[in-house]
Amino acid sequence: MPNHTEIYKNQAEMYERMISKQPNLSSVMKEIRDYQGLDVADLGAGSGRLSAVIAPEAKSLTSIDQSKAMLDVLESRMPAGLSNLRTVVADHRDLPIETASVDFVVSGWSLCYLANSNNPNWQNDLRTIMSELDRILRPGGTIVIFETMGTGTEIPNAPDFLKPYYSKLEEEYGFAYRWIRADYEFSSLSEAEELIRFFFGDELADRVLEHQWQVVPECAGIWWKHTCV
Repeated sequence: MPNHTEIYKNQAEMYERMISKQPNLSSVMKEIRDYQGLDVADLGAGSGRLSAVIAPEAKSLTSIDQSKAMLDVLESRMPAGLSNLRTVVADHRDLPIETASVDFVVSGWSLCYLANSNNPNWQNDLRTIMSELDRILRPGGTIVIFETMGTGTEIPNAPDFLKPYYSKLEEEYGFAYRWIRADYEFSSLSEAEELIRFFFGDELADRVLEHQWQVVPECAGIWWKHTCV
């Protein structure tokens, strides 16, 4: 399996090339909460998958990631003269954001790196993250979390090491849940094989070739919660 930490640090442009093949998620987020005119934080912003669509409409946007290389790509994608964006290298467990200063928090495919059961301390890390989210949100704020429910599958099939985390979100932390298809649509079979092998590894890339997938199925879970006013 490829080393994602190294990819985020050293191959941010290649990563952006891959995720650009997924659909724009602005309408999905707006069904939960319209972020126009709001103060927003994007945790694990990466190369700007979500930040790029939020920034032009938000009052302010703080995009946070552990990889400066990813944030450099994010900044390069933003319109010239955009003045409401701040990028910060930081950890989810210690957010450099003032208390009660954000209306909308979004995190895409990121909290899972700390909250998966392969991390012996995952429950404490998740508790710390949730405490930080509660701290930075204003009353009536909204949290939206995107995570994988399976790549290369047409119906949800979450990895076993993420299932306890997903259960905690719903059963302990009070998040609602639904899922969508977020397929990768590549321009050719060779591009699909190249980029899937780059990020997901040989097993899935070999399936792409076996099934001749130019469109690679992906299921995404969405968890959201509105805090009390």
